[in-house]
Amino acid sequence: MTPAAFCRLFAEGFRKMTLGKTLWALVAVKLVILFCVLKPLFFRDYLGSRCATGAEKSAFVAESLAGRGGR
Repeated sequence: MTPAAFCRLFAEGFRKMTLGKTLWALVAVKLVILFCVLKPLFFRDYLGSRCATGAEKSAFVAESLAGRGGR
């Protein structure tokens, strides 16, 4: 099967979907909520606020990993 035939088969199957389109839309909405809303709220840029250069960031990460003692 050629790549073009595979793409046509995939596109034709997606066009004939009814419930699947709704589910894919729901998945897309959930991903937008996760990455655009929740990520900035819960995952702040700690390295950017504590370190200015790449060398400082790598040293900070190395120290924090070594400080855990293999946990």
